This record gives sequence, C-alpha cells and structure tokens, in this order.
Amino acid sequence: MNHGRTTGKGPSTPMQIYQQPPRLLIVHITLPSWANICSNLCEALQNFFSLACSLMGPSRMSLFSLYIIQNQHECILPFVQVKGNFARLQACISELRMLQREGCFRPQSTSLQLAVTDGLQQFKQYSRHMTTGAALSYTSLEITVLTSQPGKKVVKQLEEGLKDTDLGRVRRLQVVEITKGVLECMDSASPAEEPSNDESSTLGTDFDLQTIDNDIVSMEIFFKAWLHNSGTDQEYIHLLLPSRCLSNISRARDNSMCLKCDLQERLLSPSLLPGTADGSLRMDDPKGDFSTLYQMASQSSASPYKLRVVKALQSSGICESLTYGLPFILRPTSCWQLDWDELETNQQHFHALCHCLLKREWLLLAKGEPLSRGHGQREPASTFYVIMPSRSPTLLVKAVATRELMLPGPFPVLPEDLLDDSLKTMESLLDGLELEPTYNPLQVWSHLYSHLSSTFFKPQGRPHHGWESRTLRKPGQLQTNRVRATVAPLPVTPAPNRVPKMSATSKASTEVLFQPSREKEEEEEEGYPSGL
Repeated sequence: MNHGRTTGKGPSTPMQIYQQPPRLLIVHITLPSWANICSNLCEALQNFFSLACSLMGPSRMSLFSLYIIQNQHECILPFVQVKGNFARLQACISELRMLQREGCFRPQSTSLQLAVTDGLQQFKQYSRHMTTGAALSYTSLEITVLTSQPGKKVVKQLEEGLKDTDLGRVRRLQVVEITKGVLECMDSASPAEEPSNDESSTLGTDFDLQTIDNDIVSMEIFFKAWLHNSGTDQEYIHLLLPSRCLSNISRARDNSMCLKCDLQERLLSPSLLPGTADGSLRMDDPKGDFSTLYQMASQSSASPYKLRVVKALQSSGICESLTYGLPFILRPTSCWQLDWDELETNQQHFHALCHCLLKREWLLLAKGEPLSRGHGQREPASTFYVIMPSRSPTLLVKAVATRELMLPGPFPVLPEDLLDDSLKTMESLLDGLELEPTYNPLQVWSHLYSHLSSTFFKPQGRPHHGWESRTLRKPGQLQTNRVRATVAPLPVTPAPNRVPKMSATSKASTEVLFQPSREKEEEEEEGYPSGL
C-alpha cells in the first residue's frame, strides 16, 4: 500500500504541517447493535465537524465522503470539501440518524469490498477533475471502516475481497471495531492522554485494526485524530544536544547529537475558532499565536526547524508564569525517507533521553532557530523553549520568556500574621469545595460545539430539509433527492448473481458534470444554501 511516499524532491517550500489526506468513512451497519451505536456516532460526528469546519487558517481536512452498508453499499455523501460545507455534512449526519434501527437485513457478502472499491474509484474520478495544483494534494486516500462486528473478521473479509484490487492510491485502510465498553478515561488520572494502542494491532501490511468504546467522547477523540498532521515526508524538528554534559552551555556546533522529531499539537488554540473568548488574541494572524513553535516550523523552509539545547534546569526551577503560548509535543520521527536502522537508533536515543530527564528531574532549555535576520543585526532574534519530559515517550515544549519580554512586578512575601477570623472564613469556604486529585478536561463542557454549530446558520432560521418530515427508511431504500455526486463514478464490478442497484448519486452524476445550473436549482429547493 502506498503510504504517501514520493520519489522526487521539488523546490524548497514551506512545510505543509496542516495538510491532511482525503478521507472515506464507511459505516458498516448491523442490527441490533446499530440501535446502540447510532446516536453516539451521529453526535460525535456532529461535534467533530462543527469544530473542523470552524477552524481558521489552512484547512486541516480536505475531502470527505461517507458510505453506509445495509443490504448493500450506498454513498450518502460524495466527496466534498470539508471547509465551508457544514450544511451538507450536517444533512449527511441527519440522514445517518434516520437509518433503520430495528428489524433485520442481510448485507451482501461483497458489500464491504464494493464500498471500498466504489469510494476509491470516485476518488480517482474526483482527482482527475481537479486542477493540476489541487490534484497534487489528493494523491492518496485514507479509508476507515466503522463496524460493530469482530474487527479481525472484517479485516480478513477485506483482505480476501481486495486481494486483486489496486490499492496504490490508498494511503491507509483502517478497520475500527466499536465495542460495548464504557469510557474508562472519564474517571482516570490521565484523561487527556491519547487512546491506548494496547487494543490496536496491524494485520498483514495493508490493514490496521483498532477498537474504540461505544460512547461519544471516545468517538470524538478518534475523529479528532484526523486533525493531527499525519505527513511522513520529512521530520519537522531537529533537537540538537551538545556533546558535553547537558548542564553546561555548549557553543560548539560541530559535535551535536541530532534527534529527529515530529511535531504534534497538544490542544487547539481558541484563537483559531470564531467567537471564542480568546478570539481577540489572534494579532491579525488567522493561524493563531504567531509565537508558537508550530507556527515557526510551518514558516521555515523545507529543512527542519532546529532546537538547540543550551542548558539543563531543575524541574522545580522554573515559574509557570514565565512560559507562554500553547504547548506542543515532540515524538521520534516516522519519516519514511530515513532507513530503518536510523529510525530505530533515533527512537532509542529519544526514549533514553526521556528516561534520563525523568530520573534526574531535569528540564531542557533550548534555543530556536531564528526565522529571519534583521537588517544590520549581528545576532538575529531568537525564541527560547523549555522542554519537559513525561511518562510517555514524548517531550512537551513551551516557549519561555527572555529578559526583553519581562515586565517589572513586585512579589512581596506572603504575610504570616493573619487574622484568625479571615483564616477561619477562608478555611470554611475551601472545605465546601469538591476536591479532585487531577483536572479532567473530558468532564468539563464549555458548550463550544453548540456555539460553533449555531454560527453556520443565518439569522432567519434553519433551512428546511426534506429529512425532517420523513419517516425511517426501509433497508436498501434509496432517496432521489440525495445530494448529488460531483463526479461520475467508474463502473463497479457487480456481485455474483446480482444486478447492481444504481444509487441516486450515480444516476445524477452526469447531470452534475454538464448541467451545473440545474444542480444549483435543485440544491436550493432541497434547502441547501447556494455555494455549499
């Protein structure tokens, strides 16, 4: 399978940190488990796309398509651009909510492989209709199959059914089994950590298997991973360690050890979202805080951004008020252009560094590579960062203040001769608070999803959609007013002894290609805002 590797090197251009591959989601529906999954899945998708469609700056998701499998495979959303298409995405999710939850049906044994094949063919067709520049961004596709059936069984079914299929344009094919478990991390001591990979495995070389719990938060976390950078064309950060003891400043730049790292966000900046409390802090930069390491790395040339370690610090020797900006995570790189021996050695050194820092209770002070040299300056301005180890094989990076940024602030010693009445009053108030051992962000709601969803609707009210007055569809029943595909799908090999049933998407695809005015009129009749 193609994992996004390219052979040639083009001119030096800024790194595409936010670039994500197109994604095809296939929902493999089985009864009666669908009745327990439907609400959680639809709510998680609604929340995720309200966030993904609202993020300012470069688009983190390019194309998205959704298929369902009941009696047969069916496309309920052809490939569309995620950004600017929340209305269509929400219509698709509402369509998903209306699917049958009770009764029985017998999916065809080939329905899953046909959904993969049809989605891949439509992706190829879509790419052919793009301009040259845009087509370069759509070179490979990631396919995710959500199922309540045993994951290993589905993987074997796909392996057998797709063994003769050309998957050269598929970057990754992932089977996600939805289990009946309850989200344990809601009450865990480390709630914000990424989902454990203990339940994940790789079967063969082409198919990934993962399990997630059947609850909204677990599904949200899974979908939010789509917002992470997943490129492996090159590493993003070079962490340079001096050859001498870490507690000393090394000015020698010849004998540094280089750890090659990938960069990952820890959380989304509120400045990237419209109408949030921190929206005024964007400083006219649509990509958020200009001082963040992520921003600097994306502005650098094709060469990785460099962090040069200059000193070690005691873990208790830095005041939290001196760090600023959003934290970022460093991981050992998975860049495919490095050979396996170099990747393995780099990973071992990275893990050893984390272990040693934890054992010594040290932090690292690093100097960032200057982005530009001012006119007539002998030494360009630099940004400094503090690097913190963790129990996981990652390093946390935060920008730290320098002398030029500091403002005077008197901090007198706290007086000890306080009035007993004041102490008793405060003690009484504090005793009335519920005490938690840790802060769990998964248990704190800010109503951001509903706020973001509301920003996509015009003041005159929600547009009327046909699904609001429809009853539940029978299995296999297709709708004639479904959103039209933007490209004509290639022929799909029919299942043995079965005539393929053409969906509304396929029937009207040629009308889309040659009658754009009619498509626009029909969309407006269905309630879609024009231009979406």
